[in-house]
Amino acid sequence: MATISEQFLVDHAERYHRLVAQFRPSPLDTKAARGASVASPEIIVCSRVRPMLADEMSQGIPAGVHIRRATNTADVHELRQAVRGLPMITVSSSNYTVDKLFGPDATTVEIYDSVVKPLIPWAWGGGIGTLFAYGQTGSGKTFTVSDLERRVAEDLMNGSLEGARKTYISIIELSGQTAFDLLNSRKQISILEDSFGNTQMAGVHEHQVSDKDTLLGYIEAAASLRQTASTLKNDTSSRSHAVCRIRLENPQIPSAEDGVLYLIDLAGSEAARDKVSHDAARMKEAREINTSLSVLKDCIRGRALADADSMAGKTTKPAYVPFRRSTLTKTLKHIFDPASARSCKTVVIACVNPCLADVGASKNTLRFAELLRVVVPKPKPAAYDPAVPITWDNAQLRAWIGNNSGTPPIHAAALAPTETGPQLLRLPLPEFLARSLQTPGVTAAQAQAIQTKLWALHIDSQRGQARATDTIGRDGAGGTAVARMARLDCSADPEDGVARVPWRERIRPGMVVGWVPGPEHASVAAAAAAGGGKCYAVVLCPVGAVGPRVRDVRGAVVNPGGVAGAEPGVEREGREAYLCAMMTPAMAPMSFAVSLWRQEVVRMEQMEAEVLMEWDEATRYYYMVI
Repeated sequence: MATISEQFLVDHAERYHRLVAQFRPSPLDTKAARGASVASPEIIVCSRVRPMLADEMSQGIPAGVHIRRATNTADVHELRQAVRGLPMITVSSSNYTVDKLFGPDATTVEIYDSVVKPLIPWAWGGGIGTLFAYGQTGSGKTFTVSDLERRVAEDLMNGSLEGARKTYISIIELSGQTAFDLLNSRKQISILEDSFGNTQMAGVHEHQVSDKDTLLGYIEAAASLRQTASTLKNDTSSRSHAVCRIRLENPQIPSAEDGVLYLIDLAGSEAARDKVSHDAARMKEAREINTSLSVLKDCIRGRALADADSMAGKTTKPAYVPFRRSTLTKTLKHIFDPASARSCKTVVIACVNPCLADVGASKNTLRFAELLRVVVPKPKPAAYDPAVPITWDNAQLRAWIGNNSGTPPIHAAALAPTETGPQLLRLPLPEFLARSLQTPGVTAAQAQAIQTKLWALHIDSQRGQARATDTIGRDGAGGTAVARMARLDCSADPEDGVARVPWRERIRPGMVVGWVPGPEHASVAAAAAAGGGKCYAVVLCPVGAVGPRVRDVRGAVVNPGGVAGAEPGVEREGREAYLCAMMTPAMAPMSFAVSLWRQEVVRMEQMEAEVLMEWDEATRYYYMVI
């Protein structure tokens, strides 16, 4: 049975159709339409307008949301009774623009292929992909999300992606400021920040999956435990946010951060007419949902603005992102925090009910979607600078890769088939390494080193620091002295022309060498095997240069009976030997710390090659470079 307001719409449906047919929208005269601005490439905001349902059409209620032909703009016409005369739509018509707009005829397959499917290889390659779905209860959100989840599971598990991954799933529910583990009988968990500033879901259970059916089984089991409530539009409206996290671990690159795919079904909003029977508890619940969605909007926009500034090379203070103001955004801190180095891609799908009776809620949904869009000024091509990677186009980037990636050189077409300098900087580390390793003969260490070198160049250009090799000879003797001091941040020999001298003939204090531990270095060999890497050491001095009281890490005398000040190259048991400080792997990939007081004697024949390390002031670590 239709309500009074619905009966008004039915009674004037014919007039409404005539007014909509006569409506002539004003041209979209925006900067984006003129090509002066572009949407954020990292966040896609789209909307799906579901078809009218059979019961809505049987009542004679018309559609209130109309998509402009060949655009991503929707016109929403609300029929209102004028003070005098017949009902009109002109004063109450609104238009909303999103990045992609899918009409009633669009299938879920089209939506998936267009905006969701690209998140799969992105997360598989080590990035963070996030899908948000929201909308008024009864707008088809659950139908859309369920179908998208099935297709995500299919693409993750059908073996079409290159390489192997260990896949783990966890699903939590966020109700107000409380979190529950939906795969562990809805046990309450805590959302906490650890000492490194990372958000942890303390107490959540992760489940390893290896096939599509198991993955979908966990998703369906979680859905059955989710908090729902009856509304006028839906008997099982979701009253909480569900966060499905799929973590992808790459066993071939243990040091790389895991790829993560988030599928987030947000709590359904309600039209004002659906709230008339709410008690105090339900009203509080609605306020908490609205607050969390408002904070989410601010966080998405803030991160998009920060990404736009980063791509444009701006070094100003990033926009404030209030991710700590709600449990939802606090859980997803590493997505929204501008200080996070993780590469993120986000898709937002706003599900819209087109029925004219629900036009108020539909306007709110579309308005929220439009506010999420960040349209930034179209960047002007910057003048090419060989020391500034964000100024490189694809050809210039490929040339740099060919000249700086070591031996054998990495195939630039495999590493950067289409990317520019700024785009390659945002490529997740595992994907960067996987592309580099497609070149025969390239090792993981070489691939990580070229990635570190690219980032070091980018960071130096952002700090406004000239590279040491660019400053030599600019200011006469004084400039050369400054350049030499800058070179001392790297373990390479600062003198000119030494690269032509074999490294074994120029061993010196401060040189870093890779070496193979002998039987007397059992503990060093065991630690290296556990860490999955080689042994590296910093040369301190020849063994013969130390006095008789110097001992190595095990307490053995380094130069028994020796006299301090002996000539370099002294024989120890018939072989050249050097006192060295051990280097140990640090937290960041390809980073090391020097254990200055852990000293070992390394013989010449145990040394494999010179290794270049560069000091980073910010992290206090040494990084391997080409």
